[in-house]
Amino acid sequence: MVATPTNTNPYLSDPDVQLMLRVKQGDEEAFAELVEHYQDRVISIFANILGDQEAAEDLAQETFMRIYRARNGYEPQAKFSTWLFRIANNLASNTKRSKGRRKEVQFGSGETGPLSTRPPEKNLPEKSGLMPARMLDKAELLSIVRQAMESLNERQHIAVLLNKFEEMSYADIAETLELSPSAVKSLLSRARENMKEHLEKYVKM
Repeated sequence: MVATPTNTNPYLSDPDVQLMLRVKQGDEEAFAELVEHYQDRVISIFANILGDQEAAEDLAQETFMRIYRARNGYEPQAKFSTWLFRIANNLASNTKRSKGRRKEVQFGSGETGPLSTRPPEKNLPEKSGLMPARMLDKAELLSIVRQAMESLNERQHIAVLLNKFEEMSYADIAETLELSPSAVKSLLSRARENMKEHLEKYVKM
């Protein structure tokens, strides 16, 4: 009689986990398949967080390098996508903090110079009150939504990206950010409220 395993790993049913286990065994084609599957998605997440396409591509490359370097010790303790985006989130957080420190040194707190595309903050509510939603063109709307995203704190930002663009469940986002599902639900609720408040300044009639 064949013994039935009593402690089956639930993540082994994830096709990408299976690919990563092949990578662990030295299968280079499996790694190339993972890169092809996730590369554009990871770049998109980084580009949304950092607002810099070149930096996003560099960080995506670094993400996959870290995954490859970790192959020998890999054990499936989460969905592959959860593990990957956890690595990506940590890289993005470190990069954004470093970028923020450099920006503090380079620019004064009231910087709106002649090369700036952003009007002084004190003028935004007044000007936006004269701009009905129907008059916003696509470029303006995208810029406003990006500013609304940038108004979120770091965890809110990545949670919205994973929920909206990756369509990840609360449980998967919770694993990625190392939070409870209820904390993720609260995080997304606050993020939506914060974005709504920011957007309302631009669409007052």
